[in-house]
Amino acid sequence: MAVLLAVSSVGALSLGTPYVPPYRLVAAVLEGETTLAGVVVSELRVPRLLLALVAGACLGAAGLVLQEALRNPLAVPEMLGVSSGAALGVAAPLVLAFSLPAAVQPLLAIGGAALGGGLTLLVAGIGRSPSAVLLTGAAVAAALQAALLVLMVMADQLDLQLIYRYLLGSLSARTWDDVTGMWPWLLVAVPALVLCAPVLSVLRLGDEDAQALGVRAQRARLAALAVAVVLIAPVTAVCGPVAWVGFLAPHLSRWFNPAAGAVRWLPWSAAWGAVVVAVADVPARLALAPVETPAGAWTALLGVPAGVALMRSSGRRRTARHGRAASVGTREQLSGLRKTAPVGADDVPPTGAASHAHRSEPGHGSPTLPPAGAAGTEDVR
Repeated sequence: MAVLLAVSSVGALSLGTPYVPPYRLVAAVLEGETTLAGVVVSELRVPRLLLALVAGACLGAAGLVLQEALRNPLAVPEMLGVSSGAALGVAAPLVLAFSLPAAVQPLLAIGGAALGGGLTLLVAGIGRSPSAVLLTGAAVAAALQAALLVLMVMADQLDLQLIYRYLLGSLSARTWDDVTGMWPWLLVAVPALVLCAPVLSVLRLGDEDAQALGVRAQRARLAALAVAVVLIAPVTAVCGPVAWVGFLAPHLSRWFNPAAGAVRWLPWSAAWGAVVVAVADVPARLALAPVETPAGAWTALLGVPAGVALMRSSGRRRTARHGRAASVGTREQLSGLRKTAPVGADDVPPTGAASHAHRSEPGHGSPTLPPAGAAGTEDVR
């Protein structure tokens, strides 16, 4: 992780037009607006890198919260209507020609994300299984995306280009204003995330076990969804729905530390989300230069197959671990039986007992006398 983060950060700050050598980065930042390299690095590339890290961390943490709360590794913002609802809340005023200040966009995104997630829980039924919530969320997400397509048909050519780039998730032309606009929402989301983490470990046990431990599963799941909405909505308002980061980052954190729980997976999932977006933004900016491609296209292109491969690998490792544990348990049980069931002299049948029984059957001659001490056997029985 450290190597990927360092390489992607240096590449994001150095590569491009103009090219700034790595040893000149600190000097370029200190020069500020006095040189072209200073302006490009300090005013464009540094805020873009910071926004990529913050957005990825928020999406990675939100993905883990949703997966643990619903006990499903496929529960991601894209499958629950949260990302689609946030995108719809931001795109609708743009198409309908409502002039709103930029500070209101996170509120619109939060409203749309809450609408999508709340509609999913309402239609699925809060008391039903997490699988029903996931399937219903996919249907709600499809309906919201259809509404977005209707808005795109209504938009003119300029608005259509903006909406298209926004819906794919792009970090292009982001400045310090976009970065500073996210800090108030993070001040609300981070404490809520810290409080939510221990409850996720209890929800993983199932609704009945969680209620036996004093946790109301329905309310806890609603609270987890609210925390995920607060994490996803500001990112979607600024960058658009950067796809499948919330799917890949939790699986990376589980794959590298499979024995941990939700409390330890949460910071690692946020860190892996930051690394994924930072790495994806480098080819998004440079692969087809001078044309920029959306970062969300690269995260979806690489994140889905990588996440599926990690899921299969984790499943094989889990199966092998359970098989080893079962074999060890069987050996321990057998050894325990040998220790607790000693064989005594009374348990060994007397020599010649089998032949004696054979000779005592009818047709095999006169019966023989039973061994000594067997006379009172019938009375005892």
